[in-house]
Amino acid sequence: MSGGRPPPELPEPHPLTEADEAYDEWAEALPEMRRLRRPAAWLVALRPDDSDTGPPSRGGMRPFSAPDPPWWSRRFLPAALCLVLVAALGVWAGSRWAPGCHPSLTGGRVSVEVVASGECVGYSDSAAQVFNNDPGQEGLRKIQQRIFAQNRAAEEVWQRSDRRRPFLTLVYLGTLTGNRTRADEESYVSEREELEGMATAQYALLKESAGADGAALLRIVVANGGRQMIYADRAVSMLAELASDDPTVLGVVGLVESRTSTARALRELNKVGLPVLAPTLSADRMDANSRLYLQISAPNTDQVEMVDAYAQQVLKVGEAHVYYTTLEGSSLTEDLYVGTLVDGLRQRFGARLTRLDKWSTGERLTDECGYPGLLFYAGRWTEFDGFLRALRECGSNPPRHLVADDSVNRYMANPGLRAAAPGNLPVTYVSKASLATCAALRVAEERRDDARASFLSWIQADDLLDPPRCRPDSGHQVGERVSLAYDAAMMMIRAVESLAARLHHADSRQRWEPTSVNPVAVHAEVLRQNAGQGYRGVAGLIRFTPDSGEPVDKRLALLRVEQVPQVATAPVEVFRCGLADAPDPVPCGPA
Repeated sequence: MSGGRPPPELPEPHPLTEADEAYDEWAEALPEMRRLRRPAAWLVALRPDDSDTGPPSRGGMRPFSAPDPPWWSRRFLPAALCLVLVAALGVWAGSRWAPGCHPSLTGGRVSVEVVASGECVGYSDSAAQVFNNDPGQEGLRKIQQRIFAQNRAAEEVWQRSDRRRPFLTLVYLGTLTGNRTRADEESYVSEREELEGMATAQYALLKESAGADGAALLRIVVANGGRQMIYADRAVSMLAELASDDPTVLGVVGLVESRTSTARALRELNKVGLPVLAPTLSADRMDANSRLYLQISAPNTDQVEMVDAYAQQVLKVGEAHVYYTTLEGSSLTEDLYVGTLVDGLRQRFGARLTRLDKWSTGERLTDECGYPGLLFYAGRWTEFDGFLRALRECGSNPPRHLVADDSVNRYMANPGLRAAAPGNLPVTYVSKASLATCAALRVAEERRDDARASFLSWIQADDLLDPPRCRPDSGHQVGERVSLAYDAAMMMIRAVESLAARLHHADSRQRWEPTSVNPVAVHAEVLRQNAGQGYRGVAGLIRFTPDSGEPVDKRLALLRVEQVPQVATAPVEVFRCGLADAPDPVPCGPA
């Protein structure tokens, strides 16, 4: 204490356990002790419990000791917790992603996940994610890589133009995984060809003059809906998020097969507000699923009418046998393409249809040996190889007139499968793009058809398709879906360019603002442009009525191959229906 005075006499101590009572007594006695000026008025004395035998502290009081820390503050716990979290994250990531199917760590727009079947579903616009690593599918991977390289080039050109050129993104949605296939068999011919068509449109725009401020630039996002489009709903959900974040996304091209899963995807895309241009879908009334749906190919109703006309005008037969197939796990109800085709044949031929059977791989077809009527294959291309093998039993007495639907194009584009077909059985099949075969394109070039001549020059280029197509010194033909997908993409592109011209009519040097147009406006512009004379596509004139997404009088043809194993020999057009270039109606007839 200051001044050298002794400390005040302490009051009677209380047990430490009675500290509350001691405080109450002190507070009550404090006024009186202050009046008496007691030196210890401000002191409260406490003593340890009798049971506490530890050494006293200085001054006679036992020091307080901190309690043990709680269990959750132990030093080992953060490390253990981190290990648990990392393990849990690994389990979650392993269920969602896999090698060859994961988000991009190097940029680009990538959103993917592994679904229950083990397929990689989602979308990508860069080489960080290329769909399908199965053996034998190098062609599918190469065209994706070409598209992704052109995406980078389009972005660079747009930046160099000071963003004056219209810039749009189209999504290709297809079935890029899930097929059972051999290592030497290309199983995704349709998807590869449709991507080639979109890549050709993208390439053509990149070749425009640097000063062509009104010429659009195209970015392509590749999306996978899984085998038979079963997981298209997941892909569409991801695309909806992309479209909400990126105003350049203006439409979807593809969808490949007419199925109930495809119809569901169309309904979801309609809700999102994204137009769909389908190069090859042809099941009747697919447009009922979306008010923003436009179909490039003729519907099945037109295909049935052409087959009937061919049977009567050329083959001179009235009776028909029809066999149809559906893939394993599918049915006529689920497979809208086969279902509506079979219904149309049944209605069109009526009593002349004397046989209508489902055919499955392994069943014999000896009853059809020597059959003189129309033998029509109304199934998927995947079973056509087995169908031809079954007819091999007929030996020197094959059916006289085998005709197949347009799905068989995918079989005819597969040299490995054709090699095993019987050589004495000619096949006639439906084509949706007979105006865009190599032979037809060369004829168009000679008569100075600029649209088709330009398309021919693009697909012959060294730096686009691998291998280049339709070169005089090679036998590499162009698949029919290439031109159909090219037409679909170019219709959207021309619509955007038209809208941009109207927006920038006062100043062509103005920067392009992606939010100045929206997907619904682009769809409306496509319809406006095609309401009159129609759009002159490489694969034929495309016209729509205001209340339908199905084209009117779209060109269809029948191609014939005399010897199926001879893949180097081009098919010959033998019959046609629909319009080529002029809008005036043309009756069906021999080529």
